[in-house]
Amino acid sequence: MRILISTDAFPPDCGGSGWSTYELAKTLRANGHEIVISRPVFGSAVTGTAVVHDGFQVREFRGWAPPVPFVRNYIKNERLYHRYAKALAEIVREERIDLLHAQHLLSIPASVRAGRDAHRPVVCTVRDYWWLCYWSDLIHDPSASGLCPACTPAMMTRCVQPRAGWAWPVALAAIPYMRSNLRVKRRALADADAVIAVSSAIAADLGSRTDDLRSTRVETIPNPVDFEGIRADARGEALLSEPYAVYVGKLAPNKGVMKLIPALERSGLRWPVVVVGEGSQRAGLASGARRAGLDMRMMGWLPRDETLRWLAHASILVFPSHGPESLSRVLLEAAVLGVPTAAMDTGGTRDIVQPEQTGLLSTSVEQLGDDVRRLVESAELRRRLGSAARLWVEERFAARVVVERIEALYRTLLGESR
Repeated sequence: MRILISTDAFPPDCGGSGWSTYELAKTLRANGHEIVISRPVFGSAVTGTAVVHDGFQVREFRGWAPPVPFVRNYIKNERLYHRYAKALAEIVREERIDLLHAQHLLSIPASVRAGRDAHRPVVCTVRDYWWLCYWSDLIHDPSASGLCPACTPAMMTRCVQPRAGWAWPVALAAIPYMRSNLRVKRRALADADAVIAVSSAIAADLGSRTDDLRSTRVETIPNPVDFEGIRADARGEALLSEPYAVYVGKLAPNKGVMKLIPALERSGLRWPVVVVGEGSQRAGLASGARRAGLDMRMMGWLPRDETLRWLAHASILVFPSHGPESLSRVLLEAAVLGVPTAAMDTGGTRDIVQPEQTGLLSTSVEQLGDDVRRLVESAELRRRLGSAARLWVEERFAARVVVERIEALYRTLLGESR
């Protein structure tokens, strides 16, 4: 097959969605398929350039958007879709593409349009809640404990206020646009030939939380994981000679990083806590750790191999996520490396962390702290959970197993289109 993968992110500089896309592309290529990669990039008016990673020439569709709230989003969404769809349709014709597979929120609407114009099947992978929440994280108020139940006008009013600050009365005028933006995104998903939900939680929400998608074909297929690649990148001596806990991810409200302080205080942890990541809550996290007397070591963003090395030698991973995690790549990588996890029970986390079997799950900060204490106090518990997690993900998330399922979906769609 000749497959066009359109994606918002791709290595080497990307987060989990980009690496998952790369592992899909790499495995498809190894199975004999011809793969073309395209992605929209904002920051320059130049179009048509290409970058290369591991032999993949990534065709970048470049654009520019001003740093003005809502205006920037309009240019990166509604203004982008038509222009990017034309570019994708041209790639379909040039490369004789059989099928398009779109990977994220900027790529999906344009890919669906291009596929319809070229009469090619389109598969869309959904990794978070951009189709349900304008902010993609279901957090209507960063200081609130609960998640947003629905993007109604009333809830949008509540979520605009803390984000816009003193200008919130003016920002309320953007709510009609926000609702329209979500409708456009959902219509694109509804028009796809198939949608892949990366976790059971995402699949359930796609089927129950919006009428637009009730008749859409949804398959639950997780992100592929390259076990050999992760272990190879993690090789090397430990960077600390003593036991330590690790947190890996954005330092942002949806990741629940501020829960680390009370949870670790409750646990009585005396090990160092290595924090790999960057974000808006870095200063607050660092000052909170100082007040609590925690030995927290802020590493910032690190290259992938160095991040995996910190993770591989950690005694435990603490995962305090607040937003509804779709399918955390950090949890998958920890499992591949046999690192035991204490995690908050959000979104698709249960697809990876089976309570008391492959990790510890909690529903409160207090319970998270107790779970950290249990792991610290029992080397046998750490060993048992880490080993079970490794076996669990090998059986269900290995790239070979996952991509076989995706290829079967491709073949079905191509057979139906013919």
